[in-house]
Amino acid sequence: MENFKQSADALFILLGAIMVLAMHAGFAFLELGTVRKKNQVNALVKILVDFCVSTVAYFLLGYTVAYGSNFFTGAETLALKNGYELVKFFFLLTFAAAIPAIISGGIAERARFGPQLAATAVIVGLIYPLFEGVAWNQAWGLQAWLKAQFGAEFHDFAGSVVVHAVGGWIGLAAVLLLGPRLNRYRKDGAISAHPPSSIPFLALGAWVLTVGWFGFNVMSAQTLDKMSGLVAVNSLMAMAGGTLVAVLLGRNDPGFAYNGPLAGLVAVCAGSDLMHPLGALIVGGVAGAIFVKMFTLTQNRWKIDDVLGVWPLHGLCGAWGGIAAGIFGQSALGGLGGVSLAAQLLGTLAGVVWALLGGFTVYGLLRHFVGLRLTREEEFDGADLSIHKIGSTPEREVSW
Repeated sequence: MENFKQSADALFILLGAIMVLAMHAGFAFLELGTVRKKNQVNALVKILVDFCVSTVAYFLLGYTVAYGSNFFTGAETLALKNGYELVKFFFLLTFAAAIPAIISGGIAERARFGPQLAATAVIVGLIYPLFEGVAWNQAWGLQAWLKAQFGAEFHDFAGSVVVHAVGGWIGLAAVLLLGPRLNRYRKDGAISAHPPSSIPFLALGAWVLTVGWFGFNVMSAQTLDKMSGLVAVNSLMAMAGGTLVAVLLGRNDPGFAYNGPLAGLVAVCAGSDLMHPLGALIVGGVAGAIFVKMFTLTQNRWKIDDVLGVWPLHGLCGAWGGIAAGIFGQSALGGLGGVSLAAQLLGTLAGVVWALLGGFTVYGLLRHFVGLRLTREEEFDGADLSIHKIGSTPEREVSW
């Protein structure tokens, strides 16, 4: 029976890793559909190459920073327990690689390719794993202190804060250091609109992300015996709440409609194993409202050119999810209990502060020493031609 459990657990977490790996296709198509046509190829290439850089950085350094173990032993040792530790690494890698995929959407259309890959290596190899270790591996004593002070640790079951808020707030730092796209905000006060280049591709990306998210959340249990249908249904309800509120407040705008489910799913990650489904519905609905209102404010009033709205979607909705776990996880509101609102507030704040420090440090140093932006001419031509030397729909030359 023990051998069967080991193989079942390995298969369970491997399927989760594959589902979250597929989410990176969702990131790619969501960005492709949102950016202008001259930047579509760049969106596709960035997500793929960022993932591969993340794989190497997390294997060589990041996983060790977060969990204190490494893979520099023989394959015979690595294959023990059906290779469970390896597929656990694979699963957690897909979370880590979501950080640069999130950032990619905010800095789209004007970021240089090489410096972004360098940032990915540092963020996935060091910045993200340091907080991951604090939240999920008892590093640096923060969890023990929170439990001693408030009776409960900071609870983030599937990464509302650890993954999404950290990615969104690092993304905000990168966006601010890069500055807006050319002519996005004109000197006369007018704003140049850049509508999505492909609503079908945007929708496809959102659907792929939504489906993969059930692996992201449910398989965060990491072993089959800890799997809970409550996580799945809470994810479903949060998705529905986020969508409906985003459609209502966004006045049927398809961009808001298809980011609504993502907002709800970002927010429910932290407490998806604790909340009542009706609580998850509310959490998702609030997240949908946060995204619509804050995306509009950042773009139009504050003139922060966050192309995909990664700060409202991941940064703010992720922070809301961390706090919401401390509210709707309480037994008085139908949850399972065992959480502290104070611990959730402090843990969320720690994630936000660390992400901002890390983001401004990494991208600030890169901007100072090598530069982050394409030249004006390169940005005008588009990242596809400037970086990859081909457009998304090249015309074939015909010889007569």
